[in-house]
Amino acid sequence: MDVGHCYLDGNTDAVEFCPHNSYRNVLAAATYTLQEGDRPSRSGSISLFDVDAETRRLDLFHRVDTAGIFDIKWNPVGGNVSPLLAQADADGYLRIHSLGSYSDGAEELALREINGEKISSSLCLCLDWNPSATSISVGLSDGSVSIISLVESQFQVQEEWKAHDFELWATSFDIHHPHLVYTGSDDCKFSGWDLRDDPSKLAFQNTKVHKMGVCCIAKSPSDPNTILTGSYDENLRVWDVRSVTRPVVENSICLGGGVWRIKHHPFVPGLVLAACMHNGFAVVKIKGDEAEVIETYTKHESLAYGADWHKEEAAHNHKQSTLVATCSFYDRLLRIWMPESGGKKDSKANLEGRSCKDSGRCWPILVYVYRRQELLYCYGTCSFGVFTNFDSGFSYSTNLQIK
Repeated sequence: MDVGHCYLDGNTDAVEFCPHNSYRNVLAAATYTLQEGDRPSRSGSISLFDVDAETRRLDLFHRVDTAGIFDIKWNPVGGNVSPLLAQADADGYLRIHSLGSYSDGAEELALREINGEKISSSLCLCLDWNPSATSISVGLSDGSVSIISLVESQFQVQEEWKAHDFELWATSFDIHHPHLVYTGSDDCKFSGWDLRDDPSKLAFQNTKVHKMGVCCIAKSPSDPNTILTGSYDENLRVWDVRSVTRPVVENSICLGGGVWRIKHHPFVPGLVLAACMHNGFAVVKIKGDEAEVIETYTKHESLAYGADWHKEEAAHNHKQSTLVATCSFYDRLLRIWMPESGGKKDSKANLEGRSCKDSGRCWPILVYVYRRQELLYCYGTCSFGVFTNFDSGFSYSTNLQIK
């Protein structure tokens, strides 16, 4: 179901919903436009939108001009850190913007750059935060990857090395093992690096599976053994990384277009949103070694580049679902829509009165439980913890994330 759309000022290539509480209505959209002529330049912008899932409104409230942007990402939620938006741009800069209200008496939010440094003479193509939001990995057009530490809003280059032969389009920290960084490149190689060594040690490098360049890498937030890659060869691949020195492809599915971006659903394990370049967008369900496309969205008329899930749910046809933001490049189009088939919770259990190991007697009123292998995802009124007396067929303790 379509919710709203907007045409931006430049070629749109990235969209990111803010994951932080009280700011989840904020959507950032980035552009990259090549200005041709005697002195060609690459210009860009970041636009902020207020997305109201209930009234289905999409309102632009802030815009900042920048160099041409290849990638943006909000910092992960954790601690007392305010929302920060990182930007990788064509001038070789890594920039950090803080989201807040900065004028006296003003309630409207805006971005304010708190740091920006030229980290390379090459183009900054992609970036990723580590889980604690203390470091950022940046992929460069010369095939290098740079690890930047963020200390009191100041950058420190922790390490930089030549990781690939051609443009490095994908970099990702391992959510469950943040000392590992994954990279992918136009050289068709998918690599893993161990940051505990100095210099960083190559943990593995697969040179045979991808038939064309690697565009994106996404570690599963729910399964520590699974990572996804997308490639120009139109395949989304599911990898088993239990053996970090020799990852194994469990499955691959052809999506009919180069898989430029992959986003895991914030609530539903195994549900993935993919931007498929010449073939629009796809919602893919991954379960074990099986993967299937359960919905496609083809209302964009140009290269499908940016995609993200809203971090909250909305009601649709008496069911709970999740909004999606997608953008396409040359037509400069941003769309907000709601999947008909995906983004809904599956099973629930009433766990009133169960105890939470880290928070004592938490007494959640109602908790929804999602099962995938040995992980439970619960949503209720409690802090992070571990259920030790869960008695619905599971006799062991299991990691529990409560939101």
